[in-house]
Amino acid sequence: MNKIICAIAFVLLAICIPAFAQEDVTPTAINSQSVPAAVPVPAPATNIAVIDTPDDNGRSLEIRWDLSPDDAALVTKYQILRSTSQSGPFEIIGSTTKGQHEFTNNELERGTKYYYKIVSLNEPLLTSGQVPSTSESSIVGPVEPIAQWFNMRRIWILIWTLVVCGAILFYISQAKAGKALYVRKIAGIDAVDEAIGRATEMGRKVFYVPGIQDMDDVQTIAAVIILGRVARIAAENDTMLEVPVCKSLVMVTAREAVREAYSQVGRPDAFREDQVHYVTDDQFGYAAAIDGMVVRDKPATMFYMGAFFAESLILAETGNAAGAIQIAGTGQPSQLPFFVASCDYTLIGEELFAASAYLAREPKLLGSLKGQDFAKGLFLVAIILGIIFELLTVPFIKILQVS
Repeated sequence: MNKIICAIAFVLLAICIPAFAQEDVTPTAINSQSVPAAVPVPAPATNIAVIDTPDDNGRSLEIRWDLSPDDAALVTKYQILRSTSQSGPFEIIGSTTKGQHEFTNNELERGTKYYYKIVSLNEPLLTSGQVPSTSESSIVGPVEPIAQWFNMRRIWILIWTLVVCGAILFYISQAKAGKALYVRKIAGIDAVDEAIGRATEMGRKVFYVPGIQDMDDVQTIAAVIILGRVARIAAENDTMLEVPVCKSLVMVTAREAVREAYSQVGRPDAFREDQVHYVTDDQFGYAAAIDGMVVRDKPATMFYMGAFFAESLILAETGNAAGAIQIAGTGQPSQLPFFVASCDYTLIGEELFAASAYLAREPKLLGSLKGQDFAKGLFLVAIILGIIFELLTVPFIKILQVS
């Protein structure tokens, strides 16, 4: 009996002792993991300065400070706090990483005074379970953003603008005074007389297509100016000129330009209003209609001047197949390859506008053209000087102070 009692007691002890042992060990382990280690508090940033952003519209302030002595060891970032009252409440408006000591506060209200302070933050990793520690700087303010009338960092832009405008006005005055202004010859311009003369010899029409844009496009304006010159030569040679257009306002303007050209050469009776006629506003309907005219009439000369898009190659290829001498000009870079490939002469980009000035001999256009050429020369010299100074490690851009 005693042996049985001892065996039962031994079994109970074997079951209970491990249970008590677990109750003693487990709480100790949990307490050692749940209590976070203390996070060191970084020293605050000092010498806070808030200044109005120079040369702006009065909507920003620049905040600068000296880094915390613990910037490298403890600080993880700086928070910038702002308030309209010295007593607060302050709100976080931004932050910078450690090592950064300036911040620009934009989108401020003019006429409002602001207070600022910087918070140095020691923010450990989230997985460590530690609580961030912070230290605040003294409050600085009030500071009010002020608008400036002039952005002095762009003073060189003003100087360049005045120089360019002065050059244009000077050359316009020279043109009005009757002085001859040299304009570099363009092959497409010189070929106008030859192309119309060929149509005269062959007894065929001259087709003039002024693009598919309206009169609010500068390329269409240049095209109508060139049309006046073409119409004068056609009137002098008694050559039939036909101008199909796709905009009603362009039709009215082009018709008046052709009528004036015929009057200038003393042949107003030779002008017919149906020489300049409306076709359609539809892009490809317009192209198809012109292609039909070209196939039927077999013109000797085709002019394409103005803004063209996908219809450019359709028109030029049909004119080329009809055996016409073709002169094109457009400011659309994407269409230039098609005209260059299918036409005899092509006015590239600004040559279209130069041609309108050269053919019209209008003092304002010639003066503007010469003034712009003068400005381009200045810009080219500035670019070359900039490259030379940069190669010599002279900060050319900083000298100009152009932002």
